[in-house]
Amino acid sequence: MHNKNNNKTHTYIQGLRPFSSSIPKTLRKHLKKGGYNYSNIVDNWTKMVSKEISDACYPLTVKMGKDMKDGILVLNVTHGKELDVEYGKNEIIEKINSFFGYNCIKEVNLKVVSNKIIKQKKILPDIKDLKQIDEKIKKIDNNQVKNSLYNFLKACNEKNQ
Repeated sequence: MHNKNNNKTHTYIQGLRPFSSSIPKTLRKHLKKGGYNYSNIVDNWTKMVSKEISDACYPLTVKMGKDMKDGILVLNVTHGKELDVEYGKNEIIEKINSFFGYNCIKEVNLKVVSNKIIKQKKILPDIKDLKQIDEKIKKIDNNQVKNSLYNFLKACNEKNQ
């Protein structure tokens, strides 16, 4: 055994250290704030709550109280589904607490998010604008490869529109 005496007395056995000292400080900070609970809620969200609720909302953050109890779960709710989720708050709290086995969550707050339709960017410009590619395709001797490339560009252009 080795005693370390610099204002604190710790007993280590031949280089063995407590597990908590091997965890990085940033990870330790997240574990103290309840990051483990948040990751479990996110990973098991569809299993914990009903299909209707999981389609309407998803967890944004978990603000934990002291002793990792009585936390506040903040949910992003799609616009128009707020009422359904509002009525299901007690069910959400009960299911999450039964999952963890203690009163992990005491309150659920809702944050309304509008549905964002994300347009995909065009991969290739229109075939009319592809003069340089067209010139390179014309230089190809094999007609089968040439036709395949033209068909590919045409299909990409149709998909982009």
